Amino acid sequence: MPTYPGISSAAFRHPLDYQAEQTLRSVPGFDLVARKFVEFLTERPQYVYQMGNSIQVGPRQYASVYQIFRECLRDLDIYPEPNLFVSQNPLVNAFALGQESPFIVLNSGLLDLLSEAELRTVIAHELGHLKCGHTTLIQMAIWTTQVISGLAERTFGLSLLVSTGLVLAFYEWLRKAELSADRAALLVTDELDPILQSMMRIAGGSTKYDHELNVTEFIRQSEHYQGLDEDGLNQIYKFFLYNNLSAGIFLTHPFTVERVTYLQHWYASDEYAQIKTGNYRRAGAEGAVEVNATPPPPPRSPNAPPEVDELRRQIDQLQAEIDRIKRGE
Repeated sequence: MPTYPGISSAAFRHPLDYQAEQTLRSVPGFDLVARKFVEFLTERPQYVYQMGNSIQVGPRQYASVYQIFRECLRDLDIYPEPNLFVSQNPLVNAFALGQESPFIVLNSGLLDLLSEAELRTVIAHELGHLKCGHTTLIQMAIWTTQVISGLAERTFGLSLLVSTGLVLAFYEWLRKAELSADRAALLVTDELDPILQSMMRIAGGSTKYDHELNVTEFIRQSEHYQGLDEDGLNQIYKFFLYNNLSAGIFLTHPFTVERVTYLQHWYASDEYAQIKTGNYRRAGAEGAVEVNATPPPPPRSPNAPPEVDELRRQIDQLQAEIDRIKRGE
């Protein structure tokens, strides 16, 4: 397996991830939410919960999983070592949280469905979130949704001050952050197949019919999905599938087949080839998320993909429409 001594998250962070974060920071209400989040909430309750209700992985507890974990830490040059837990949950999922005391949780359903090679891609993906400093904003997104739903209204009195546009911007960033974490998984494995296989199994895998799954067909499905955008109405449907405004339900991840396309493009890119040869940005340019800072907007790069400008345009239009509806126009 390849290793990347001293690598910075800036070497592989997806430009849509970075741009979505900047858009999020520019939405009215973000600074207020950030201040209240830092003032009232900490990561400690989540850590205490995992320590009390999950299995902490180590040299004598899930030893083979711990070995994979240690190898991924080495490959992505992550230290000190975060905590790793396995939670009794049949849902095939994993997540990373925490900034000062970061940790990763793997659901038991994930261990039952994936091979060791596929499990490695999931662990590397979650470590990618930690490497990129995503976890503070992830926790803020969860908390902001609770504020909107009224769960924290009595304590913080913020529900009327948090706009739907801010929630949309949070979730748009969450989805784009997944693209950076997928790249971290590719750096560790240096192969597409284990990642695509894990995505396929997470999307609809079955232990009973596992022998009937076909990665090639899964890739074809992703190509067909991209072709749906040729019909403008499908693009509208996609937006509202991601953001169910009436029900207040927002997806935190891009559709799995959409992630396949993004990862394939990076795998074939010169940027990825350069990293493999050791030509990458070193630590000191992490770009880690800090909620008490307000960085200036990044300069417009001539090489930035068109999706960057399209993302900002869509969020601006949506916020304008929400404001219009609130005014009763």
